Amino acid sequence: LRGFGSNSSQNMVVVLDGVRMSENELSGPILSTIPIDTVERIEIVRGGASVLYGEGATGGVIQIVTKRAAKNEGRGMVSLEAGQFGLREVRASAARSWDAFALDASVSDLKTDNYRDHNRFDNRSFSGGMQWTTDAGRVAVRVDSARQDAEFPGSLSLLQFEANPEQASTSFDFGGLESDRVTALFEHRIGSTDFAAELSHREKTVSATYYFTFGGVTSPSAATYDSRQTQFSPRLRQLTRFDGKLNEFVAGVDLIRWSRDTTSMFSAADASQDSKALYLRDEIRWNAPHNTRLALGVRRESFDKETVDALAFVPVDERVKQSQTGWEVQASQDMLPLLNVYAKAGRSYRMPNSDENAFRPGAPLKAQTSRDLELGATFGPSDRQLGARVFRHKIRDEIFYDPTINFGVNTNLDPTRRQGLELDAKARIAADWRLTASVQHVKAEFTDGPNAGREMVLVPENVATARLSWAPVGGHSADIGVQWADSQRYGNDFTNNCGARIPGYTTVDARYARKVGQWEFALAGLNLGDKQYYSNAFVCRGGIYPADGRQFRVSARYDF
Repeated sequence: LRGFGSNSSQNMVVVLDGVRMSENELSGPILSTIPIDTVERIEIVRGGASVLYGEGATGGVIQIVTKRAAKNEGRGMVSLEAGQFGLREVRASAARSWDAFALDASVSDLKTDNYRDHNRFDNRSFSGGMQWTTDAGRVAVRVDSARQDAEFPGSLSLLQFEANPEQASTSFDFGGLESDRVTALFEHRIGSTDFAAELSHREKTVSATYYFTFGGVTSPSAATYDSRQTQFSPRLRQLTRFDGKLNEFVAGVDLIRWSRDTTSMFSAADASQDSKALYLRDEIRWNAPHNTRLALGVRRESFDKETVDALAFVPVDERVKQSQTGWEVQASQDMLPLLNVYAKAGRSYRMPNSDENAFRPGAPLKAQTSRDLELGATFGPSDRQLGARVFRHKIRDEIFYDPTINFGVNTNLDPTRRQGLELDAKARIAADWRLTASVQHVKAEFTDGPNAGREMVLVPENVATARLSWAPVGGHSADIGVQWADSQRYGNDFTNNCGARIPGYTTVDARYARKVGQWEFALAGLNLGDKQYYSNAFVCRGGIYPADGRQFRVSARYDF
């Protein structure tokens, strides 16, 4: 999203039914516990969105919304999948609803050896929930649990990659994860006002063991991280009609408490963060004559961070308090019957997390801020539509991993800028055929400091995707997708003097499925051209993490 390249996951927020899945750590949100059968829709918001979603929402937001239970129905599913690299997965789910009460549960077990050597991965997950629904709202409780074991193959030099991208540079490193989350949801409508709140508590244990060789002796270094996060997010939404206009007012509070204990040979860091946020947003719509919309929003968020580590090379005992303000202004209008034009501007921000502040000399990292601007238009009906957007993000103190400092640390960069153009199109080209395509061109560069005018690392300048889907009557379905990514700078090439670039690549994926009664049989192929490529490489001609080669999968699913 928006040209953040390898740093994208830290510059976007993932939300599940109002609960923030992105956390105060470098590890990504755990999505394996979300049964796809419970998902109603996935919304992608591009660009700065800190007013509603808080820190980290400069690149955009991925919002996952689950289904409301239908009344008086029961359903179930069992699915088996197998593929190359030792892939085997079993999934099962069941749901039952009555007039106002519903229960559902889902389990999955995934095992794979993966494309590279010493890269085995096991994932076992459970998700179960209950909800009570009335005409005015609902109350729901959900439990999610995941257990993962993984082997780490390490990075390769360019010579190693060209000789054999499947090889591992580490033969013993491994890790694991245990995560449990309980979430309660409340929604209720009184007149024209909707009240809602989410209360979520998550406990997670991450462990890793790495082997290091000094003086010909190889020895392990183990670490365990125990973290907890509690979030409470009440809000209200009021709709008011007056003088032919519709006014939507949203006000909310986000309260998050996160803490982590570390047990390792080199650290005993105890870290915590409390954040408190208040946000307000108002949107007015005039449906006639031009479907005009105007929205204003503001968010104020404060952070209280504390870190204590008596085992650090220089003992740490620090407390940092920081506050940030995000705002946005949006407007749109139909200029012609099928042409809508819009503009938005705002300020978004990202806070350094505990992983980024750890093991670094000097003062804690500053907050990253961005001035965001976007102009766009959509043309055409919903089944044949073209969209175009130009955008700019002027970023100060961008938080980024710099492998050129010491042995590599997270730091605040000199001012940077992302600006570019996005095009997307969708069309139903025949009764059974649908085509979607998108192109992003982004110029990511330093705007000040010794590297002013030079390209930002690990950001492809151009990315294009296209997907063709076929869904005739009779139980058949198929789709094929192509993605192309341009070349990019290696991760330590801030001066643009490496003399080489990470090569661009094109991949093709496809899937065919056939339904026979309550059964569905499918064949899928990933990276059909068996392209040997990589998009993460953190030193010039090295530090390479290869992407997967070609893989075929077959699956069978039974619905009852």
